[in-house]
Amino acid sequence: MKPLIRVPAGDVPRLIAQLREAVLLDGLAVLPIPGEIEPADPIGTLVDDEVAVVVETSGSTDRPKRVALSGAALRASAGATSAWFGGAHGQWLLALPGTYIAGIQVLVRSLVAGTEPAVMPAGGFTPDAFVAAARTLDPDRPWFTSLVPVQLARLVEAADADRSVRAALGSFEAILLGGQAAPAGLVERAAAMGARVHRTYGSSETAGGCVYDGTPLPGVDVRTVDGEVQLAGRMLAEGYLDDPERTARAFATDADGRRWYRTGDLGSIGDDGRLRITGRADDVMISGGVKVVLGEVERAVHGVDGFADAVVVAVPDAEWGERAAVVGAGAAAQAPGALDALRGATDAAGLPPAGRPVRVVVVDELPRLASGKPDRVAASALARGAAGA
Repeated sequence: MKPLIRVPAGDVPRLIAQLREAVLLDGLAVLPIPGEIEPADPIGTLVDDEVAVVVETSGSTDRPKRVALSGAALRASAGATSAWFGGAHGQWLLALPGTYIAGIQVLVRSLVAGTEPAVMPAGGFTPDAFVAAARTLDPDRPWFTSLVPVQLARLVEAADADRSVRAALGSFEAILLGGQAAPAGLVERAAAMGARVHRTYGSSETAGGCVYDGTPLPGVDVRTVDGEVQLAGRMLAEGYLDDPERTARAFATDADGRRWYRTGDLGSIGDDGRLRITGRADDVMISGGVKVVLGEVERAVHGVDGFADAVVVAVPDAEWGERAAVVGAGAAAQAPGALDALRGATDAAGLPPAGRPVRVVVVDELPRLASGKPDRVAASALARGAAGA
């Protein structure tokens, strides 16, 4: 056993130094925490010797958890990303907090490659700050960064009027986009500006993205069991800190001794071997006896102008049992014909009548988690409150 130390993610030089010790030299385990100031009280926690980093996450539908990752898992993930890009060891720009696995992996990839990452200044993400940070990167190396959809959307909007933002977008060898599904058309708009965007799929339990553009990274295996996506490979976490029951539910070992992570996501693998995510296993409603994946409804809704960020949740219905409600903000959600447009979109997507939304719940601002993901628990409460449930 060894100590787990808290390191303020805002103190990036210190975080990098501690990650180097933890990931490359099997030193003390690191728990990145928000802010720049080290807490006065010691954490007083011991972890297994294999653990290098603990990531505290808050899911959109579940209670927070602490994911324990080994140095081997983090190095394997970094190596797989490098192999995906032909072994390129470029320079990375850190645009995400070091408390997120995507931010941690930007630092780990830099450590493995022996390069110094560029770091965006503290504070909110802005296109101007992104451009300024990009200008500090080595022009003789390929550039890489990881973003979430809301960041890419801000850059794309700004690039319409600012050539410096457009130039920065097109200067990166690759932009990894993850954290949540991208709004319809965003990646295509970015590509039209010269950005090389790759959609990533993964989680803290897989040391970050491990499926790029639907294709597993080298050393990663994907399967579906009863519609649920499961992942295997050297990048898997050890489990959840001090939560053996949750660990047993999330990780399974097959007859050959191979560990698999049960993602809780629904999906399918096409004839081309690409993975397609359709929704969450815990985000399925039964409406009129018909099983409806709310993720499929949400995907259709996101294709309607003004609803790219909307959240679809289930609300009680006296006749059908449950129906879909759309929680949205902005003028589109308030428009008189909004509900008809959304129903038309779900019909056009081939969804059954049970998937048609029954109401639009208008909010001033969509509830979000600290990570930027939609807060589905809060959205569900808003929708149920509007329905009088």
